Parts: sequence; C-alpha cells; structure tokens
Amino acid sequence: MANPAIAVPSAERSSSTLTRVALIGAALAFALAVGLLVGVRYGLLILIGLGFGITLEGFRFGFAGPWRRMIVERDPGGLLGHLLAIALVAVVAFPLLAASGAELIGAHAPVGFAMVGGAFVFGLSMQLVMGCGSGSLVNAGSGNPVGVVALPFFAIGSFLGAYNLVWWTSLGALPVVALEGTGGLAVTLAALGAVAALVLWLAPSGVRRIPRRYVWAAATLAVFAILNIVVAGQPWGVVYGLGLWAAKGASAVGIPTDPSAFWGLPANQERIAQSLLTDVTSLTNLGLIGGALLVTVWRGDLGKALPRLPAKAWATTIVAGFLLGYSSRIAFGCNVGAFFSGISTGSLHGWAWFAAGFAGSAVGVRLRPKLGMGG
Repeated sequence: MANPAIAVPSAERSSSTLTRVALIGAALAFALAVGLLVGVRYGLLILIGLGFGITLEGFRFGFAGPWRRMIVERDPGGLLGHLLAIALVAVVAFPLLAASGAELIGAHAPVGFAMVGGAFVFGLSMQLVMGCGSGSLVNAGSGNPVGVVALPFFAIGSFLGAYNLVWWTSLGALPVVALEGTGGLAVTLAALGAVAALVLWLAPSGVRRIPRRYVWAAATLAVFAILNIVVAGQPWGVVYGLGLWAAKGASAVGIPTDPSAFWGLPANQERIAQSLLTDVTSLTNLGLIGGALLVTVWRGDLGKALPRLPAKAWATTIVAGFLLGYSSRIAFGCNVGAFFSGISTGSLHGWAWFAAGFAGSAVGVRLRPKLGMGG
C-alpha cells in the first residue's frame, strides 16, 4: 500500500505530465517553425542544440564541474569523458574535413599571447560561476540564478572582446597550425590517450575509471557534435553567437558596430542586420537553453531554492560573466569552441587553450570561497 506521506495526488501528477508534454511540444513546434520559415537546415540546428542541452543537463556533463573535481578531489571521471567525446568526434571529423574541400571548416585558430592569456582568465572565471560557455547557457536554461545573471554579461563581454580582437592578436601569434589526415588523427588520438593516462595516474586508485553515465554522455555529445559539423558546416561553438546577440542589441540602440575591425567585416555586418534565426551558432545556443529547461522541468527542479549568496558574490558573478565573454573571444573560443572543437578538428590552439584554461581553473577554484561563491 502506498505511503500517504509520500503519495503524489493524481491532479498534481496530471499537471506535471501536461507541463512536460506542453514544453516538449513547444520546443518541437519552434524547431518546425524555424524550419518552415527560414529553412530545414536551421530547424535541424535547433534540434541539435536541444540535443546538446538535454545531454549536458540530463547527464550533468558540463565542463566546469568535472574540471573542479579533478583539481580538488583528483576525480578524473568527467575529464576522461571529455577526452573520450573529443576522440569520438575526431575519428569522424578528420575524414570529413579531408573529403569536404571548402564545404566544411575546422575550429582552427592561431596560438598567441592573447589567446593563452584569455584561456587562463576564462578557466579562472568559469570556476567562479561554475559555468563555461555551454554551461552558462545550460545554467540559465535550468533556472540557476547565477547563470541567469552571468549570461547577459557574457554576451556583452564577447561583443567587446571581438570589438578589440585585432588589437589583441597584434600582440603576437604563431601561424595557424592544424593537424590533418590520417597522420593528424593518429597524433591527436595519441595525445588524448596520453592525457587520459596522466589523469588516471594522478587519480586515487578507487576512482580510476569513467562512470557509465559519462560514457553515455560522451557518446551522445559526440553524435550531436558530428551532426553540427555536417549541418552547420562548422564545428560546435558558443561564443560568437552570444557576442552577436549583444552586437544586435548595440545596433538596435544606435551604438555603431562598423568601426570595429571585427564587427565591421561585411559578413558580420550582414549577420547583425539579418534575423538571429539565420545564425548557426545562435540557433544551437537557443537550443542549449531550451534543452536544459526541458530536463529541469521534467525533473521537477525548476524554481527549487538555492543557497543565498552575499552581495560580493553577485558582484563576482557580473564581473566573471563579463570576463568569460571577453576572454573567450580573444582566446578564439571557450571549452566548446576551442578545447572540444579545436582539438577534435586538429587545431594546435585547442591544446594550448586546454593547458592554459586548466591552469586558470586551478586558480579559480581557490578564489571561490574568498569571493563568497562557496567552497
């Protein structure tokens, strides 16, 4: 017999089911509407973004949390999951890029002073708000107040970082180095294996493994990342879309964007003028928010009380959110666009970003309690 203390009234269950069905229906209807109004490709990108959001929130498979656990507890599970997902994408992406000519592009960028410094600052900042680029979108979609506050400042920071990007790159950078073909894939997989072996060696014996849920998460994320390359023509990214949102807002209130060497480019001016629904990165970003919201509502977690934070923590959230956007723009991406997509498509800058971003994370973890963000 059911325990009356924990029994859920049928009316409440019905309401919850209706809410779930309505939300799923709304997400699918939005994707269908985009497909009909703008094009099938763009509707598919909404669905891919939903897949990203559902995977990250559903499996609790972000970047900031697993990196923090590796730094604080020497628990390598999440980081090993990231390396596995990157390897799975690389196995498909390298041949795709080799066979596609100019139809598909990799996430390739130069290694430079600003890039390395930006990655370090990003790693530090993401630990303060416990969210990277994709994590900020997922946190906002799941109703996390820190994510909701950080996200608009992330967008503003991305816009301004891009505004000044040419100045930052003029400080000095190497030519773009991208591994290609079978040899490049072999080197990439070997390097991923070496990093995996290192983190396993650093971990206590009892946790030297990837939890099953992270294996499933890595495989699922890889599938959507590969679909993103095929449908969008480019690897999964986050930062450009957020900067574009702020650029469109700036243009709408009369702030000129064309004086910027970056935003003034004809292609970027065209995107600022066009509908947001024609920008591939914006579409997957919107899908990320929607996917996280779907999972949160499905679990019944939306609106659950979170610990109250002191005023300096909210000030930290605003500053860190801005730094996330600015630093990721001058670093040519965040955990997604640089680390995940960069390495999986052969870019040397992805490895440099990983090293600098992880070092920054180690500092950020130690700053959290001092800035009122918790331990």
